[in-house]
Parts: sequence; structure tokens; C-alpha cells
Amino acid sequence: MSVTRQLLAVFRVDKEISGLQSRLTAAERFLTEQTKKLAEIGAQAESLNAQIRQLKASSSNAEGESERLKGHIDDLREKMNNATSNKEYKALLSEVNNLKEQRSVFDEQGIEQLEKIDELGKQLSELEAARAEREKMRGLAENERQQRADEIADRLAQLRSRRIELVADVPGDALRIYQELLDSRGEDAMAPLEIVDRKRHEFVCGSSMMSVPVEVAASLIQGKLTISPNDGCILYLTEEDEESLSGTFKK
Repeated sequence: MSVTRQLLAVFRVDKEISGLQSRLTAAERFLTEQTKKLAEIGAQAESLNAQIRQLKASSSNAEGESERLKGHIDDLREKMNNATSNKEYKALLSEVNNLKEQRSVFDEQGIEQLEKIDELGKQLSELEAARAEREKMRGLAENERQQRADEIADRLAQLRSRRIELVADVPGDALRIYQELLDSRGEDAMAPLEIVDRKRHEFVCGSSMMSVPVEVAASLIQGKLTISPNDGCILYLTEEDEESLSGTFKK
């Protein structure tokens, strides 16, 4: 068996392995997306909770200041009731009015903060609902990923075992070239040489679809490892085309 035919056998196994793994990869990608979105929701919820905690602390401080000022105002009013002169009464009244204005500021702050807490609480409730739905989706994604893995496990094991057997017979230099192309080009590592006109010796590279010289076909018939002069992939002949050309070129 020619080195090209050996590599083609490996290539076909690699393509089947890649096809099976692509299904698992898609399921894993979907699971990763769900996990990422769930983490984003969690981060948003934590941010809202932090804001709510801060607002509650500020609201509590504002309420405390308001109560403190109220106590001070009550004390001043008691003094007003016991004022011994009009001057003293007016001074106490001025101080009361000033404290009432300060208290009003704290009361307004407290109301604004409570309104913000309510608004953030609604957003948090919406996020919790979204988190519950996303957790369901992640659960489904986990099940799908496991199902995919179970479905292909046996076949993958068979293919990997078969690949080990196949590569054992491939010359090291040829295998190294193939592996480099597989890593860089994937399923375009190898391509068929397509016959346009056998009698006129017209051929094209099945990857680039550009014409190649007749010497390329001759090289393949002679069993040599042949690289496409157009895009660098390894060329091969299908069994049918190899038989068709076998009498055209001398091995």
C-alpha cells in the first residue's frame, strides 16, 4: 500500500473522529454559554444586593438622624413653653425651625432611599426568576452534554484504537507532514485529485479547484506522497480514478 493510501486511511478515521467530537463540542459549548450567563446573572444579583444593603444602611442612618433631631426639637419646644421672655422664645423658635429644615432633608433622603430599595428589589426579583429559568436550561445542557458523550464513547474508542493501528505503518516523515497539515488545515489536510479530461491530461486540485500539471497525477500513480502545488494539501486519488489512470502512467 502506498504512503498516500496509508495516510488516506488515517485521514478518513480522523474525519469521523472529528465529526463525532463536533457534536459533543457543540453540546459543551452550549453548556458553557449557559454557565456563563448564569454566572452573569449571579454577579448582577450580587451587585443589586450590595446596593440594597448600602441603601438600607443609609436609610437607617437618615431615620436615626431624623429621630435625633425630633428629640432635640421636642426638648426645645418644652423650653419654649417655659420661656421667660419674648427674646428667648424667638431664639428657641428660630432654632426649632432650623432643625425642622434639617430633619426634612433627612426624611426626604430616607424616602428616596426606600423608593430605590423597592425599585432594586423588583429588579432583583426579575433576576431571580431569570436565574431559575437559566438553571433549568443549564440542567438540560448538562444532560445533553452527557448524552452526547455517552452516545459517541464506544465509537470514539474504536476509532482511536484503529487510528493507532493505522499510523503504526505510516513512515515517520510522511506522518509528520500529515499531522502538521491536519493541525493547520483540519479537514482540508487532504484533497482528491480530480480528473477533468483524462485523455488531455487535465487535472485540478480538489481543494483549491485550480489546475495542476500532469506530473502531479503521475506522481500519485507512482505511489509518491504528493503535495498540491496550489495550496499545499496532500493529494490523493480515489480508488476509481486510480484504476482509471493506472494504464495512463507507468508506475
